[in-house]
Amino acid sequence: MIIRNYQPTDFDAMRQLFRRTIQTVNAQDYTPAQLTAWIGSDDAATRERWQTAFAAHTTLVAVQADQLVGFADMSATGYLDRLYVHADYQHQGVAHALVTVLERAIPVKRYETAASITARPFFERQGYHVIRAQQVERAGIKLTNYLMQKNV
Repeated sequence: MIIRNYQPTDFDAMRQLFRRTIQTVNAQDYTPAQLTAWIGSDDAATRERWQTAFAAHTTLVAVQADQLVGFADMSATGYLDRLYVHADYQHQGVAHALVTVLERAIPVKRYETAASITARPFFERQGYHVIRAQQVERAGIKLTNYLMQKNV
């Protein structure tokens, strides 16, 4: 597996991985309506928001055998915005590798993320702890996630 910096040509594969991961991996913890709301629109405004965030953050992709198998992005303040791993590559160290490289690249005293129900155990194993459960609203649908922090 290779971890490398994001390139704009990765964008479509990242969006596809995002949708597939939510539809399969997160289906155990969220309703179909919640999954649809989480995935949201793939309109021009959404794509532009993502591209802007990827350019502003440290954004990494994991590639294995020429296939994008995961991606993550973190702000300069240590906020891990997105972390998604292909459904077929779960529990193979992809997420751990992405987070480890990001944390080394962005040395801060505290890292934060808003982890899904599904991702919470992974982040706890990485040394993050729950600050609070929270409800976020997407397209009028509420989803539970957890504000989590890791102090270094």
